[in-house]
Amino acid sequence: MKTYTAVVERCPETNLFVGYVPGFPGAHSQGATLDELNRNLQEVIEMLLEDGEPKLEAEFVGTQSVAAGA
Repeated sequence: MKTYTAVVERCPETNLFVGYVPGFPGAHSQGATLDELNRNLQEVIEMLLEDGEPKLEAEFVGTQSVAAGA
């Protein structure tokens, strides 16, 4: 079993959690809770893996704070 890192954001319009796996085309979903999002992402990734192990187009490295403005 392989573990993928997902980026998670909250949509201000729908209040849903939205997640995607960087560099993994099609590996994105949403959910009303973080648990629901996790289950939905797992389902999508398992479906995509039926076509074989993907060649990731990018790799998640981390986050970085950037100060800008006055």
